[in-house]
Amino acid sequence: MSKAHPIIAVTGSSGAGTSSVKVASEHIFRREGILAAVVEGDSFHRYDRGEMEKFRAAGERVTHFGPEGNLFDELAALFSSYGENGTGRRRHYVHTSEEALQFNRPPGTFTDWEPLPRNTDVLFYEGLHGGMITDKVNIAQHVDLLIGVVPIINLEWMQKIHRDKAVRGYSAQAATQMILHRMHDYVHYIVPQFALTDINFQRVPMVDTSNPFTETEVPSDDESLVVIHIANRRKIQPDYRYLLEMLSGSFMSRPDTIVAPAGKKSFAFELLIGPVVERMVRDSSGG
Repeated sequence: MSKAHPIIAVTGSSGAGTSSVKVASEHIFRREGILAAVVEGDSFHRYDRGEMEKFRAAGERVTHFGPEGNLFDELAALFSSYGENGTGRRRHYVHTSEEALQFNRPPGTFTDWEPLPRNTDVLFYEGLHGGMITDKVNIAQHVDLLIGVVPIINLEWMQKIHRDKAVRGYSAQAATQMILHRMHDYVHYIVPQFALTDINFQRVPMVDTSNPFTETEVPSDDESLVVIHIANRRKIQPDYRYLLEMLSGSFMSRPDTIVAPAGKKSFAFELLIGPVVERMVRDSSGG
């Protein structure tokens, strides 16, 4: 951790909804005039899409969740370097044909490594491994604010299948096989991070998702609630009365947990995280 060069990490599995939290964070940065160095977790995968397809075809268990498929040492080095002096390097993973035009690289490949922008106020990471700890690397120790985004598992699987079909052209069967292929690493490397987070946002559908592998429609925000667990009340100091007034339809389920309509997730995120980020950046500049 670093008071001078703070790091915010949003961690969550594929299809969990971390991208919407990234957008809410960008609103905070823009409103507060904060310059963020944005790092995508996918850019620290070890292999590109073609290489991963070869592993799967050969029946080898190399996944984007576990250490074999990722550059954990490089991610830890980036966080350490940024915390010490505000520097480091990043690259981009090209997901779509639109991004391929932007970066002039085929989908499923990486751009070259490049230095982070100079004189940024905060490093913002969004991906799978912001709170990762293994027997060889401790990425979580460098993070000043760790945010978890994790739907209940059936909803997560539904979102993953729907995204893989829509974006990557996978069949439902192929997407389901991918989930099964990753299960060991999901349990051992993704889930444990949520015991380390300062706050978790968990979307819970209010419709039947008993069989996520046969459903054709992902429950909408209007059909869901978001369970917000403030695990670190020293770092995040919510005014619950104010939150309940601002988030119409919300209620407290535990002294550290507020439940709100899922359509208000981004608003709740900004209300809770905005003051924390503002305070971190103010303290880092000595203001």
